[in-house]
Amino acid sequence: VQLQASGGGLVQAGGSLRLSCAASGRTFSNYRMGWFRQAPGKEREFVACINWSGVSTYYASSVKGRFTISRDNAKNTVYLQMNSLKPEDTAVYYCAVDLRSWPISVATIDYWGKGTLVTVSS
Repeated sequence: VQLQASGGGLVQAGGSLRLSCAASGRTFSNYRMGWFRQAPGKEREFVACINWSGVSTYYASSVKGRFTISRDNAKNTVYLQMNSLKPEDTAVYYCAVDLRSWPISVATIDYWGKGTLVTVSS
């Protein structure tokens, strides 16, 4: 499985960004997908995840109500819509696949994508 994240950039506080993660593999619709982030000097942390159908989602408390995860199985792509961004959202964002656990966690990820940098200025 190969994952390619995109959509990061520089945005002012209160602004929005949408991250995309394109995945390879013919069984994408079976993958539990998630987003994690890692700020400088901090450990990688869970942001959001979505099950194979898109019906079930989980969010970190720090982003709930501001971020929305979704997926398009026809395009093998998962998205993270980020609204009302705050400076503390600044981090490298990673998409990931977990084949075994639900909700997914950093300890059980099977595949990681390369990150995309999100910088929120105050």
